[in-house]
Amino acid sequence: MPEIWLSYGPTDVVLDVRAENLEKQLESGGVNLSDSEIASKLESLDMSKPTEFVIMEYSKTTQKIISILLDMCTKKSLPKPKFLVDKSNLNFVKNVFSDPTISISEFDASQFSNANLIFIGEMEFDGLFGYDTMSTKLLRRFGKDNMLEAYEKREGNLPLPGYDLQTMQVAKKFTDGFEISSIEIVANQTGIIDVATGHPSSTFSLSKSLSSLTISETEKHRVAIVSTGKETSNETLSRSLLSIWNCSGAIKEEGLVILLAECKTGLGSEAIQQYVEGRMNLEKLKNPSKYVDGMEDLLFLTEMRKKFGIGIVSILPYLYTKNKLEMIPFSGAKETIDYVLKTYGDRQKITIIPDGSHTLLR
Repeated sequence: MPEIWLSYGPTDVVLDVRAENLEKQLESGGVNLSDSEIASKLESLDMSKPTEFVIMEYSKTTQKIISILLDMCTKKSLPKPKFLVDKSNLNFVKNVFSDPTISISEFDASQFSNANLIFIGEMEFDGLFGYDTMSTKLLRRFGKDNMLEAYEKREGNLPLPGYDLQTMQVAKKFTDGFEISSIEIVANQTGIIDVATGHPSSTFSLSKSLSSLTISETEKHRVAIVSTGKETSNETLSRSLLSIWNCSGAIKEEGLVILLAECKTGLGSEAIQQYVEGRMNLEKLKNPSKYVDGMEDLLFLTEMRKKFGIGIVSILPYLYTKNKLEMIPFSGAKETIDYVLKTYGDRQKITIIPDGSHTLLR
């Protein structure tokens, strides 16, 4: 019996699938860069002047970038840069980088227009914008007034990850107005594949690397079990749903996708929160007068449920997942296998996607 380990929160869980039930295991691609190769791609950064790095999302890849930046400063006898972090991650990042000489403080939104800021983030796919880039991250964080325009420019009511969409133009237009720099990262479960530095309008070019390394042409599957592949991608339901959008194009009608996502910090979406509390009307999702954070994920989830079943292994209450969102909740990985074989038969083949946040199926 193959023993497959899948990411679930800060740990991995085992998924025991009989060989006769395993259709295939779809992995993300790419060759990891060495530390010296990453350093060479960061050489264009001028750290001789006062520089502040903003950690948009803490992950193993951003930790690797920060470590290499600090090594570069040491080798060049440059002062160590300052790091700014969202309040929610501040204590965690301080514990990771215990060196008292490293300045780590809370990021204040009023600092956004500071020309010395360099934003660090990982590029992935996005159902609304096609790609989750530094421009889209900054738009969602600082340009909420422009999000309704982006939402209205969506092409249909289903997610379109990995496509060049008109919605991206809203994000690019927003960041073009700021003199800021960024470090964009393309990664997989095991390391960093590519890095680009510069204004967000130029680092967007990494989307070509992301697409070439992670898009897989495949036949349609009846049953798939998906892990996001990294802890930060399954901290909330909203974020973890991106892994379902990434594989949705390769799931058969009336098939089943089961997501492994701990969701330890909850729903992660104001729109989904309002919906489960009875304060959001699904009919208003298609033509809203005001954008609510995470509205697109609620819309996509509602439409996807019409095409195939969606299950989830998480710590979210069943009241949310089953009763409100009409997902199929499971208490553990073993229960998912038992459910599939009972529902679809003992000979049903199951496709495993261990790194859903970095794998796009078409």
